[in-house]
Amino acid sequence: MINKESRNDVRARKHARVRAKISGTAKCPRLVVFRSNKHIEAQIIDDVKGVTLVSASSVSLKLENGSNVDAAKKVGAALAEAAKAKKISNVVFDRGGYIYHGRVAALADAAREGGLKF
Repeated sequence: MINKESRNDVRARKHARVRAKISGTAKCPRLVVFRSNKHIEAQIIDDVKGVTLVSASSVSLKLENGSNVDAAKKVGAALAEAAKAKKISNVVFDRGGYIYHGRVAALADAAREGGLKF
């Protein structure tokens, strides 16, 4: 029998490779994205303290459809606004093992337009 890895197992391995190279600090925290079939979430994390500083998701924004590019843009804009309120401007982007395309790219672009630098 052939052992086939699930798509999520492959993503987890990719994410581990990315996480080996980047880490968030107090000066430059990590912006991490999680994408599911129905929703998209983003957090800004200080890895030194192990604390989530800011978060936003399609669930918390109560969006009707959280699985499209428009929802990702709204989540990115909301995250940037919340980060501004906490005086966070520079972040390191962690795509979470996902390809930088579609919803992930839309969230990142909206966060950049909202004032985050990465």
